[in-house]
Amino acid sequence: MKKTIQLFALFLVLGLMLSTTSFAKSDQAKKSLVALGDSIPFGLNLGQNNDTPSKLAYPFLIGDDADLRVRDLGVPGWKTTQMLNALKTDQKYRQAVRHADFIVLTIGNNDLLQALKAAQTGSAGNPYLFMQTLQMEIQKSNLFMNIGEIIKETRTLTDAPVVVYNVYNPFQVDDPLHVIATQILPSINKTFADLITYTDIFYGNVFLADAYSAFGQKQSVYVREGDIHPTIEGQIKLAEIGLEALGLN
Repeated sequence: MKKTIQLFALFLVLGLMLSTTSFAKSDQAKKSLVALGDSIPFGLNLGQNNDTPSKLAYPFLIGDDADLRVRDLGVPGWKTTQMLNALKTDQKYRQAVRHADFIVLTIGNNDLLQALKAAQTGSAGNPYLFMQTLQMEIQKSNLFMNIGEIIKETRTLTDAPVVVYNVYNPFQVDDPLHVIATQILPSINKTFADLITYTDIFYGNVFLADAYSAFGQKQSVYVREGDIHPTIEGQIKLAEIGLEALGLN
């Protein structure tokens, strides 16, 4: 009887060990998505305390739909220079990218907003001077050169697919800035598209998610009123085009 109890206990322990190993392997077997960028992948102002990335942000929505582990490294306020510096010097970012199966990147919005503010201040209400100053400020920001360098840096760490989101119009239709954004964003996003085409040819596995076309003129649905960040519906739309660009839909 004693031997029978001992054998039962042994089988029980072995069963628990095998079960634990099975669960661990199942979790680790999931592929991973790493999100890089600014407050948009972070999910700013989606109802949480903004101390940690929101589970309602598009990287987590992609993860839920495609059954991926998600690491969201978006940082509110970051510009392309900060993103590039982190990828070059911050071991947390480098390790995350190195182990990623998929990468999504939204960056450059704060570079453009800074250029917009500088143009508003420097033009003193002169529309011609405003557009001239805006173009000069965008060039000064090295926006596209930095994004190219960001993609290049990821390729020193991984060959995982990289999806880059372009820029949606963040201003409500009745906001005067909406018209200005409508005038300048097509050419900016054309440069985005050209950059992605070039980097895909050169590095491979680089794709564009067209947030500008996806949001269209539906800012009242996709952008928070009095804000420039996506609503929950906007984050869902960003997830949809991200899934499509990654081929996971």
